[in-house]
Amino acid sequence: MRIISGQFKGRRITAPKKLPVRPTTDMAKEALFNILNNQYYFDSVTVLDLFAGTGNISYEFASRGTEHITCVDQDYGCIKFINQTAASFEMPIQTIKSDVFKYLENSKQQATIIFADPPYDFPVEEFAKIPELVFENNLLETDGLLVVEHSKHTDLSQLKHYAYSKSYGGNTFSFFENDTSDEEE
Repeated sequence: MRIISGQFKGRRITAPKKLPVRPTTDMAKEALFNILNNQYYFDSVTVLDLFAGTGNISYEFASRGTEHITCVDQDYGCIKFINQTAASFEMPIQTIKSDVFKYLENSKQQATIIFADPPYDFPVEEFAKIPELVFENNLLETDGLLVVEHSKHTDLSQLKHYAYSKSYGGNTFSFFENDTSDEEE
């Protein structure tokens, strides 16, 4: 994997083969950041990277100037790799070794952008827990965005707070937003 843009543009990062990960492809990552770049100034956002894996998405945010990044993953090897990589690049990435669902249930820390890349073989019910917990616990800032990466064969459009999806190859990003119309009901 490589960093697409920013201070560390072009740098390659090689994760150990034994990690239980499926990094977001460069093509999909570039498309995602083109969308986000039109909505946010990266140096003024707070990012929460769930199911962080190799830290691929977090490195991209850090390279683009984001200073508040938290990665959550339950695999010790992934957390160790992210810590080592972040230290070698002097990136401001904090890691938390935790089950993502337990973290979402207990966290009070809001973020501007929450990115979740759970295993593609999750049943829809497991995918549904992510936005459910994020919005129930008010973890997304008012103008924030929850992005869930999944297979193009998974449809999350029926979930509450769903806004839209974009597909790139076999990857799909579903975007979820705070819905002010819910508050008026």
